[in-house]
Amino acid sequence: MSDVLERLAEVLEARKSAEPDSSYVAKLYAKGLDAILKKIGEEATETVMAAKDGEPEKIIYETADLWFHSMVLLAHQGLGPEDVLKELDRRFGLSGLEEKARREA
Repeated sequence: MSDVLERLAEVLEARKSAEPDSSYVAKLYAKGLDAILKKIGEEATETVMAAKDGEPEKIIYETADLWFHSMVLLAHQGLGPEDVLKELDRRFGLSGLEEKARREA
């Protein structure tokens, strides 16, 4: 499954050099960080609302939108899914409480 993230990351990287009129992502990049962050906020809210509705299909759809726009942010910042996966792997085996305590220290 992570190959889907890798393929998406490649497409998002390619869109950085595309003309804004050529794709949705190129247009988001052209609008800048604030537009990307606004979109992530919208998608996060829609994901929460879908979860409140309790419809699995809507939850999946909105989560996909949230992940997609998070990937746009990562690419915009010169990061990729592998960076997030490495961080998740680092946390594997730590309790949530232990990990949180390390961040607060």
